[in-house]
Amino acid sequence: MELNCIRHEHGLESTAWYALRTRSRHEKVVRSRLERRRILTLLPTALTHRQWNDRLAPVEMPLFPGYCFARFSLRDRFTVMNIPGVVQVVGGSAPEPVAEQDIEAITTLLRYREDLDRHTYLTEGMRVRVKHGPLRGVVGIFLPQRPACRLVVGIQLIHQAVSVHLNRADVEAIPSVS
Repeated sequence: MELNCIRHEHGLESTAWYALRTRSRHEKVVRSRLERRRILTLLPTALTHRQWNDRLAPVEMPLFPGYCFARFSLRDRFTVMNIPGVVQVVGGSAPEPVAEQDIEAITTLLRYREDLDRHTYLTEGMRVRVKHGPLRGVVGIFLPQRPACRLVVGIQLIHQAVSVHLNRADVEAIPSVS
């Protein structure tokens, strides 16, 4: 976990957390450059093991590849945007702050859990594909149910559907085509 509490020269009162999209594999570089400018950063990471030809080695990897979080004032947005490796401050037509409770939840997880894994963000009604097992490749609609989920597969022409219980880890979101 990397939460670097560096006080910004303007104080924390008028600041908010923002998600910064970074160049591919530049998350740690962006974090370092932000820190040099005394901006608070959060780069959630987890220890994974990577296989090279001759060995298995532990590697600290970002939990959200391509993103770093920073706390700053909107008046400092252009300073942040001019940091090499930063692609964009995430938001619609304007930067949107990340909810404080989301940042607190991530930092709490990082503090108390060592077995964190990245997981696809799934919402009810999202189209998903089964990744593992005998149903591999089946496409349907995601319905969350504790502790698993249901995959609903429908025949639109006849307005009929069937559902099955699955483990959440066995499904992946299908990217929407814009």
